[in-house]
Amino acid sequence: MSKKNLFGITIDELKVELSKLNIPAFRADQIAAWIYKRGAESFDEMTDLSKNLRQQLNDLYTIRMVELIDKLESKDGLTTKFLLQFEDGANVETVLMRHNYGNSICISTQVGCAMGCKFCASTLKGLQRNLTAAEILAEVVFVNNLLQLSNQKVDTIVIMGIGEPLMNFDNLIQFLKLIHEPYTLNLSYRKITVSTCGIVPNIYKLAELNLPITLSISLHAPNNELRSHLMPINNNFNINEVVAAGRDYGDTTGRRVTYEYILIDELNDTIKHARQLSNLLKNQLANVNLIPINPVAEKDFRRPSKERVKMFYDYLNSHGIGATVRKEMGAAINAACGQLRISHNNI
Repeated sequence: MSKKNLFGITIDELKVELSKLNIPAFRADQIAAWIYKRGAESFDEMTDLSKNLRQQLNDLYTIRMVELIDKLESKDGLTTKFLLQFEDGANVETVLMRHNYGNSICISTQVGCAMGCKFCASTLKGLQRNLTAAEILAEVVFVNNLLQLSNQKVDTIVIMGIGEPLMNFDNLIQFLKLIHEPYTLNLSYRKITVSTCGIVPNIYKLAELNLPITLSISLHAPNNELRSHLMPINNNFNINEVVAAGRDYGDTTGRRVTYEYILIDELNDTIKHARQLSNLLKNQLANVNLIPINPVAEKDFRRPSKERVKMFYDYLNSHGIGATVRKEMGAAINAACGQLRISHNNI
């Protein structure tokens, strides 16, 4: 009989498991601290538990997270991309970005992606499956364990890796609540950003929960015709519905919404497009994050010149739309989502 994995269960669930063995409930706090805060991968490491208890736990349970398959480091040492594998052989990418204000990680919520965005490598092999809340948590704890070796930690999380988070809604919310718990990483909701390509019903559901997280909406075009060309999801939820849901999120939570806009040379980066975008987003609690595209070998899109990026940026800011240009991190190590994953032939 296979052993039950204790990684990713809540403290209350852990207490229930221990009660079956007549183990006092206070032991759950010790075990959870070892798993989530100290990075223990076996019960033998839990030195404040008796040898008999450790053996008892070893006989019935396991602590299983992820396995590192590949890793790429940027030359400046600021960005590391990890390819992580779960028990069933499924792989996802997790990226660590070191900033002067702390360590940020970009995590995945699905194995592959079904959204079909034409500029994205994550969708090339379609969707394999959702990640569980425990598997999403494992990405974070894996990186946090590495950072602890140099007395650092994960400071902020961006849920913008492989997959569409709001298509894995229940596991996403379970993860958000779990990572916030004092016995895991005790991470403030305000340090978390959730990205979506525009799953409108679930944007409203997320707003109703009123968690103080930042919502990031991938827009990438200022009109329906172009957005439908780039992002098939626009045929289900059009651009006006998406922006209305974003407006509601900002009004409901009081949190500024970020609209992500990938700039693609001579496709969506003209003054005409900037004008349409500013009209679309005016009078909304929002800002725009401009992202010059990381070209993907399988996709025929080019990166715009710095002059074209500045022209688009200047137009938005001069017309009342707060815009920033995303800082380049890791372009030399295939930091665009899915590029490392598709380079492994066994995936």
